[in-house]
Amino acid sequence: MDEWRAFLRYERVRIPGSFLKAGPGKWDGMLSRTMTPRKFSALYLLAGLAVSAYSQNSDGRVRVTSPDGNVVFILADAKTPNEAEPKKNGLRYAVDFHAKWLLDESNLGLKLQGSAAMGPQMHKVDVHTGQHDETYRIPVGKTSEVRDHYNSAVVDLADDAGRKMSVEVRAYDDGVAFRYLLPEQAGEKTVRIEKELTEFNYPKDATLYPLIVDGFQSSYEDEYQQRQVNGIHREWLMALPLLSEVPGAGWVAVTEADIENYPGMYLRKGDERNGLRAELSPQVDAQGKPGNGIAVETGPPVTTPWRVLMIGEEPGRLVESNIVLNLNPPSKIADTSWIKAGKSAWDWWSGEAAPSVSFKTGMNTATMKHFIDFASASGFPYMLIDAGWALANRKNAQDYAAVADITKIDPQIDMPELLRYAKEKNVRIWLWSHWTSVDKYVEQAFPLFEKWGVAGVKIDFMNRDDQWMTAWYRHVAELAAQHHLMIDFHGAFKPDGLRRTYPNVVTREGVMGKEYLKWSARVTPTHNTTLPFTRMLAGPLDYTPGAFGNATRAEFVARDKEPMAPNTRAHELALYVVLESPLMMVSDYPEHYAGQHDFEFIKQVPVTWDEIRVIAGRPMENITVARRSGKDWYVGSITNWDARTVKVPLSFLGEGKYTAEIYADAADADKVATHTEFTKQEVDRDTALEVKMAPGGGSAVWIHPESRD
Repeated sequence: MDEWRAFLRYERVRIPGSFLKAGPGKWDGMLSRTMTPRKFSALYLLAGLAVSAYSQNSDGRVRVTSPDGNVVFILADAKTPNEAEPKKNGLRYAVDFHAKWLLDESNLGLKLQGSAAMGPQMHKVDVHTGQHDETYRIPVGKTSEVRDHYNSAVVDLADDAGRKMSVEVRAYDDGVAFRYLLPEQAGEKTVRIEKELTEFNYPKDATLYPLIVDGFQSSYEDEYQQRQVNGIHREWLMALPLLSEVPGAGWVAVTEADIENYPGMYLRKGDERNGLRAELSPQVDAQGKPGNGIAVETGPPVTTPWRVLMIGEEPGRLVESNIVLNLNPPSKIADTSWIKAGKSAWDWWSGEAAPSVSFKTGMNTATMKHFIDFASASGFPYMLIDAGWALANRKNAQDYAAVADITKIDPQIDMPELLRYAKEKNVRIWLWSHWTSVDKYVEQAFPLFEKWGVAGVKIDFMNRDDQWMTAWYRHVAELAAQHHLMIDFHGAFKPDGLRRTYPNVVTREGVMGKEYLKWSARVTPTHNTTLPFTRMLAGPLDYTPGAFGNATRAEFVARDKEPMAPNTRAHELALYVVLESPLMMVSDYPEHYAGQHDFEFIKQVPVTWDEIRVIAGRPMENITVARRSGKDWYVGSITNWDARTVKVPLSFLGEGKYTAEIYADAADADKVATHTEFTKQEVDRDTALEVKMAPGGGSAVWIHPESRD
């Protein structure tokens, strides 16, 4: 009883003493006389009476509860009274986590062209409930097996004009998701959606970590910020995922899943003091400019993407989640044996560096062979040949990117010889292509690439997520799968879980990665500690680590040739564990790794995993991630510009003794960023490692059983 009262005081909900004396058995009958729906919901949650998959109490609200009973999605319709704000009685929802409000009542609905909004006048007609629990395997990812376990409800709605709509809800232990289902309306053969009415209202002033973009046509390449929701300007457009901390309640990240025949979603400041509202990427013309005021134009029925709320007590729980994958349809590729994770040598980062080699470096056959040799000797399965291998107008980089023809080879590149040589060295080739060229030549290029034995295609510069472009992603993924080609989308919007349906889409960019250090100092340790809690929540990110020209903050200089990284060497190694990408670049020039013992960790570390544990961390501060591959564990820790010591308990280990091979910041790493200290020690599940990190530092650990079966 004391726990109930403490919660109710925190939420400023006053419960009459008669309720506490009467007990839950009489609450339903007493509701209409003295209690608001909010008080009623609070008592039900506190008493543990909302742990069933679905409930529809006398207040008229529909509740969908997670399997563990901790997450509750509460749906109210236009006939459900809102006693706090009587004018706001439309279709709306709220989310409760551990008996605390994570999202307050927030509007739902759609605005179709030429008609009144669907939502404000909608009332419940029927409810269909369900449960689901399966475990499936994926060829590459943060876990080899994924459990898809949720309770669900489809709430059928209608208004007095006879228009119909449904809201489908799934409640997981690690979040909730909902989407709109719009059937064919009487006499309407085309659906034109102007906007969504979807809101995300926090119960109090939450802390946000937004990526603020210039517009809907964005590469998502910028720093994340830390802002209070009350400090968000109305004109700011925020990309997803958007992480937030609700004081005293938990962490929640807004993103979306299964975008099909629909544009991407963004967020702006809403009308509520602590609220945000959805914005859809508008349709664009042939020049890429919006104009008709429409976001979606299609035939019925319409199923929108899932609006996803990833939820956890700590931000690390969100990093572990596979909810975005789970909200996508199963794989359409029957045989996925050809989809292989792996590290790749890469020419673009410093391919024109001038170490002591006997050839002129650049986009030519000799340089590409040099990288193939490096990949082969290092045990890497791939070599990515980036922009420049195709014949094009070379007046400037922008013109080149716009007209690159992916079927015509630059005279400096002997592609048949490179393909032959790579095969001899047991290395497969990835090829860069501009998206406009793929769009123009895909029917010819993909069969040709398959004939060549190319492993995959890095497709670049889309920088859009309007309805046409999101459909194009799926079209390309499907065609690529038909020709056994993997895909790395660059210049891309955030992942939406498409890789479950088409697991050949192994990674994508949509992030400000290492490349920016060639012309700026923007990719900082603070940025690196933020990415796992923000962009990476949506899925893998092609950030391209591997810089061995490490420098202190004071010594760093942005430069195109032989670029640096403003973090320690140990921090760089740890990125291979902290960040997720089944195609992981090894970015630096081969000679920069020669004779460096630290390179042994990069050669050893896997890029696809069986299990993940986030040990600790906060965005913009630090993170420690443990990942398992078979019986081996890898632990990566990184910090921002603050020196930091963290304890890493190894309780995730199995029984028995293990050997930990540790690459740590050396004692002078704050002055010489390339210096590391390598040690070995015996550990077991009772061990707690003490990780000392220099400013911008880190630690990378490989833990393996002492005796192998």
